[in-house]
Amino acid sequence: MSDPSSYQPPPPPPPQFQAPPPAETGLSDNAASGLAYITFIPAIIFLVVPPYNQSANVRFHSWQSIFLSIAWFAVWVVLVIVGMIPFVNFIDVILFPLVGIGFLIVWIIVLVNAFQGKRFTIPVIGPLAAKQAGGLGI
Repeated sequence: MSDPSSYQPPPPPPPQFQAPPPAETGLSDNAASGLAYITFIPAIIFLVVPPYNQSANVRFHSWQSIFLSIAWFAVWVVLVIVGMIPFVNFIDVILFPLVGIGFLIVWIIVLVNAFQGKRFTIPVIGPLAAKQAGGLGI
């Protein structure tokens, strides 16, 4: 038998691996929602890249931005075609600036609201965006 006074406790266990804290995404949902309105390119990126594509609010603003871009392009094409028609093109001189200012005002409204975390739903475009974003309530 060995001497009880020579007993040594076992060494402590090796330190356990601790996972690092989860990395921050870098952008809040409000910032990502607002940036989606800068052009349609960030909107498409936010729809594809996690964790932004998992946020219902970011998805809604991204889709609304894309639909707003499509609407502006369609209206622009119509105005260019109307501008080519003789005797009607004088209407185009008035409509182009007014429609452009209208789209600019709507864009500023949705941009500011998105950065503030609010949801401004554009008529016709907003419900389409909500449907594409996953059937969110308007």
